[in-house]
Amino acid sequence: MKILVTGGAGFIGSAVVRHLIGNTAHTVINVDKLTYAGNLESLASIGGSPRHIFERVDICDAAELRRVFKQHQPQRVMHLAAESHVDRSIDGPAEFIRTNVVGTYTLLEAAREYWRTLPQAERGSFRFHHISTDEVYGDLEGPDDLFRETTPYAPSSPYSASKAGSDHLVRAWRRTYGLPTLITNCSNNYGPFHFPEKLIPLMILNALEGKPLPVYGQGNQVRDWLYVEDHARALYQVVMEGVPGETYNIGGHNEKRNIDVVHAICELLEELHPQKPAGVCRYADLITFVADRPGHDMRYAIDAAKIQRELGWIPHETFESGLRKTVQWYLDNQDWCRHVQDGSYQRQRLGSAAL
Repeated sequence: MKILVTGGAGFIGSAVVRHLIGNTAHTVINVDKLTYAGNLESLASIGGSPRHIFERVDICDAAELRRVFKQHQPQRVMHLAAESHVDRSIDGPAEFIRTNVVGTYTLLEAAREYWRTLPQAERGSFRFHHISTDEVYGDLEGPDDLFRETTPYAPSSPYSASKAGSDHLVRAWRRTYGLPTLITNCSNNYGPFHFPEKLIPLMILNALEGKPLPVYGQGNQVRDWLYVEDHARALYQVVMEGVPGETYNIGGHNEKRNIDVVHAICELLEELHPQKPAGVCRYADLITFVADRPGHDMRYAIDAAKIQRELGWIPHETFESGLRKTVQWYLDNQDWCRHVQDGSYQRQRLGSAAL
């Protein structure tokens, strides 16, 4: 089978591509614009596979998307391409609307046009899987509340509003045109190859350099943490076994306050990398509380009972085991980190056609 993956050079997308190449016999058509968050070094382990075809394409480019569908003729689409950093969306929301809303619309139309040309049997088996976020649901009120597939949308940031808009488009294309779509909404991902602007890699790399570990407010925001490789397995299971028209929430069953996550990282670094930068006594001494960002939701938590009940998926990693693997990966892959930090990874764009 041929599976078209958008955003396949990003954090979650690259995990999906590595999973597909490493654990299945499918061919992957990897469509990525290679924005700042797209990193081909994250695909180095499978870069030589004849089943990995890279297409440097912007999902807002309708003509190029039509070419990709016509040339490669995929049976599945997994749509992960998105702008995803909340702080960046507050500073500059326009790119989030362009990529997440207009890009999703453009991709839906290219997929629909291609799907309509397929023989009846192939139309019936085609799937368009849209990967979204739990942030579309907004902020949970009570300490025992959980996001369910039926939770009303109440996005708080330009990022989550743009993702909510893309979710609505996908449902509309299912209802109006009959396109066989699936949606998943996931909790906070973490793991290897995560761009350093995100909480966990930022804390690890700042600590190793003796820099402050900035924590919003008092760090009491609660998130449900999902190891990225567990998420990749779930996404593959949904695109292969999910029921068109359905939504599946994917969570790690690991609710943690941000401040507790940062302390856990510091404790692991004390064990795994006790050689600290000059002047640092304990990694935890670097924790610095900063002014909270506007509209910051306090708690996200996923009820993942549906995907467990209907598809049999459960996460393999606990937060403790996943975080240990993550910290160790960053310690073992300083070249990857350094190339991101100094910007040299972006030179890959010049030679991206080679993939």
